[in-house]
Amino acid sequence: MTMDVKSGGGKTASAAGTPNTGSQECAGCGKHITERYLLKALDLFWHEDCLKCGCCDCRLGEVGSTLYTKANLILCKRDYLRLFGNTGYCAACSKVIPAFEMVMRARNNVYHLECFACQQCNHR
Repeated sequence: MTMDVKSGGGKTASAAGTPNTGSQECAGCGKHITERYLLKALDLFWHEDCLKCGCCDCRLGEVGSTLYTKANLILCKRDYLRLFGNTGYCAACSKVIPAFEMVMRARNNVYHLECFACQQCNHR
């Protein structure tokens, strides 16, 4: 199985099943990956122990963990927020929108997904 991490500002991991053919090389240590499962981030393959945050070196390869990529950096949530902060404030509720959160944009406004609604009928 491959855990494929899409790059871009604050995207989280998504899993897709693919068997390991045994011919992949780890981007972290350079050794061949012989385990049954592959981890893929930034179009590179990693051993579970080698996929780490580029700032604090915490392990990110565990199944179910979340990681973020930006400018070819692989980061944990804490360091991503520390480095890239918030995306701004919601035009509807005026609360902070974290950088990792999905948003809706309309003209020059940014909204939380749950706050984006029709102004006339409040339909979401």
